[in-house]
Amino acid sequence: MSRTFLTVAFREKDAAKALGARWDGTERRWYVPDGLELAQFAAWLPAQAVAVATTSSFLPATDAAPAHRGILLSQLLNGVARTVAAAYGEGVWTTAEVLRVSARGGHVYLELSERTADGSVVAKAQAAIWSRTAERIVPEFEQATGAILSAGIKLLVRARPVFKAQFGFSLEIDGIDPTYTLGDLEAKKREIRQRLKREGLFEMNKRLAPPWDFRRALVVSPEAAAGHGDFAAEAARLERFGVCRFDYMHSRFQGEGAAAEIRTTLLTGLAQGTALDAVIIIRGGGAVNDLAWLNDYDLARAICECSVPVLTGIGHERDNTVLDEVAHRRFDTPSKVVAGMEQHIVSRARAAQASFELVVKQAQRTSDRARAQTEKLELEVQSSAASALQQARAQNAQLMGNIGEAAREALHLADRQAREWTADIRHGAMTALALAQQAVPTALDGVLRHAQTSVKAASQACAAALPTVLSGAATNLKHAAAAANRQMQSIAGDAHSAVSSASDAAQGLFREIAGQGPSKTLKRGFAMVRGPDGATVTSARRATGLVDPVEISFSDGVVHATVQSVRLEPDKESKDESK
Repeated sequence: MSRTFLTVAFREKDAAKALGARWDGTERRWYVPDGLELAQFAAWLPAQAVAVATTSSFLPATDAAPAHRGILLSQLLNGVARTVAAAYGEGVWTTAEVLRVSARGGHVYLELSERTADGSVVAKAQAAIWSRTAERIVPEFEQATGAILSAGIKLLVRARPVFKAQFGFSLEIDGIDPTYTLGDLEAKKREIRQRLKREGLFEMNKRLAPPWDFRRALVVSPEAAAGHGDFAAEAARLERFGVCRFDYMHSRFQGEGAAAEIRTTLLTGLAQGTALDAVIIIRGGGAVNDLAWLNDYDLARAICECSVPVLTGIGHERDNTVLDEVAHRRFDTPSKVVAGMEQHIVSRARAAQASFELVVKQAQRTSDRARAQTEKLELEVQSSAASALQQARAQNAQLMGNIGEAAREALHLADRQAREWTADIRHGAMTALALAQQAVPTALDGVLRHAQTSVKAASQACAAALPTVLSGAATNLKHAAAAANRQMQSIAGDAHSAVSSASDAAQGLFREIAGQGPSKTLKRGFAMVRGPDGATVTSARRATGLVDPVEISFSDGVVHATVQSVRLEPDKESKDESK
C-alpha cells in the first residue's frame, strides 16, 4: 500500500498532527492516512501531489451522489485551504492589535484586530503561535520590549494565512518585531509630551514650590496591590508618630478606562477640600504594556494642573510613563516615595534644629557682647562720674572761693557806695532846704515891695483922683488885698511842696542805703573785718600788717581776734598785685 508522505518542518509538526497526519517511524516522515483529503495537507505535499489533490478535490467521485446535490463541504473547504496555501506559501509582515491571548499545551492563541481611529473594528482574525515557535519568539519579544504578550498591545508579526476545513481560517505566526511595539508605545508618549509642551502645561507641576513639610498627602493606588502594601507599611511609621497623615483612594491602573478612572479619583480627592501637601500616585512594577495604560493625555494634564506637587512611584527603575515625566518628582518604587518623604522631613527637622542652635548661639554671642559692652560702659560711666565729681568738687571749691571774694568785694563796694550816697543825699537835701529857705523870704519881700508900690501908687492915684475914683478905690483895694493874699498862699504852698518832696527823696535814699547796708549783707552769712583803726580789711595782703586784735562783725555780734598767719593764694596774690 502506497502512502502519501508529507514534507513537514519540525516546527510545523504539531500543525500537521492536528490535521490528522501520522508519523512513519521507518521512513521517519509524516504521511496522510487513508480517508483524509490531501488538500488540507497541501502546504506539505510535493508539487505534483498538490496539483492532483487540488484538481480532484473539486471533482465528484465516481461513486458520489447525483450531481445536483453538489460537492461535499470538506471538498469545498479543502479547496479553499489549498488555494490559500498556494497564495501564501510564506508569512507576511502585518500589524494588528491583540484583543485576547490564551495558552494551551505550550501553544499561544491570539485574537487579532484592526481598529479605526474611533475604535471601530474593521478586521479580526484568530492566530496561533505553535509551541516550538512560541518558546523562541515570545521570550525574545518580552525581553526586548519589557512588555507581556497580552490584550491591548500592538504587534508587527510575520503571519501565514491558513485555512483548515475543520477549524476555519487562522494565522500562523512565526515572528514578532519588538521594535514596532516599542515604537508604538514611545510614539504615543511622544505625542502626549509634545502636546502638553505646546499648551505650556508640561512643566507646570514641576514649577510648584516643594512642600516645606509633609503633614497630609492623598495616595491614589490600585487596591490590594503589592506596591500599595509596601507603601502603606512604610507610611504607617510616619502616621504612628503623627508626622504625616495619608488619605488612600483606589482605582484600576490597567485596562480600558483605567486612565479615566484614575483621573476621576484624583479630582475627587482634591475636591474634598482637605489641606494637602502632596498627591502620591503609586503602583507596583509591571510589564511595559501594563504601564502603557497610564500614558493618557487627559490624566497627564490633570497632574500638570494639580495645585499641589505630585509624587509618583510607578513600577521599577527601568519603567517610565508620561506621568513620571510631568510629576513634580518621580521615585522608582512606591516604598521609595515614603523614603524620599521621610528624608525630606528629616532634612527639614535637622535644618530647623540647626537654625535653632544657630539662633541660640547667636543669641548667646549677642548676650555676651552686650554684657561685656555693658560692663565696659558701666566702668566708663563710673570712671567718668568719679572724674566729673572730682572736677565738679574742684570747680565748686574754686567757685565758692570766687563767690566769697566777690561777695566781700561787693560788700565793701556797697558799704563805700552807701556812705557816698548818704553824704550826697544829705548834702543835696541840705542844699534843697537852703534854697527853699532862701526862696521864701525873697519871694515874700518881692510881694511886700510890690504890694507897697501898688499901695503907694494907689494912694497917689486916689489922692489925685479922689473925687472921681473914691468909690472905686475901695473896690480896687479889696481886689489888690485879695490878690496879694492868694499870691502869698501860692508861694507858701510851693515852698511847702518843695520842702516835702526833698524830705521824701531824702527818706527814700536813706531807706535804700539802709537796705543795702552791711547789716543786711551780714545776715546773708558774710562777715566784715575791721582793723584797730576801724577801717575795713578787704584782702589777705592788707591783713599781713595787722598785729593788734581785729574786729569781725557778724549779723548777731562782734568777735575780736588776733591775726597769727596769712596764706596768700597765687591767683589772688597776682590779682591783688594787679590792683
